Amino acid sequence: MYMLWFIVIFISFCVGGIMFSSLIPKFFIKKDITSLSDDLNPGAYNAFKYSGKRIGTVCLLLDFFKGFIPVFLVILFMDYKNILFLLVMIAPVLGHSFGVFNHFHGGKCITTSFGVLAAIARINFWPLIFLASLYVFFSLIIKIESNKTKSIIVYSSLIIFIAATLANNFNYYAIGVIVISIIVIIKHINLKKILNNKLLKIND
Repeated sequence: MYMLWFIVIFISFCVGGIMFSSLIPKFFIKKDITSLSDDLNPGAYNAFKYSGKRIGTVCLLLDFFKGFIPVFLVILFMDYKNILFLLVMIAPVLGHSFGVFNHFHGGKCITTSFGVLAAIARINFWPLIFLASLYVFFSLIIKIESNKTKSIIVYSSLIIFIAATLANNFNYYAIGVIVISIIVIIKHINLKKILNNKLLKIND
């Protein structure tokens, strides 16, 4: 039984590492969205921006479903109360963030993380509702123009929201949501730039 879990986790990680939003524009319209964009991100946002709505929609759906499908299937056919379910949730997001088939240059994981949260909505829909509502709130009501800042605030808020629920109802999928949120936040913080600045200060 454990072998099946690890097979699912491995496949989810590998599929997560396929950068659909980078590969599809290259294949169909010969555009490298990472070289065209300022942030070099092989994600759905840049696929929309530089490849148009049709290509962007296809990329968005593929990035979404690589997070949704493995988690949803495990909920249907396996024991989602098992601690290994946590790894199933994390695997596609971690694979996407590392981009194992893209020279370890991955995306920022927002679409894939939404896919995971949409899947666990079968168990608990509040994390998905909370995340989507915050994005709408900070896009339409209190507008935050910077996507990076917006995502950091939204996912940090999600961590606080989920951590508060753990006090009364501990479960592994909630831990998974927190870990996924941390991955997304890290991907939106330019650690390389921060480290380079620190090294420059040390050298000075």
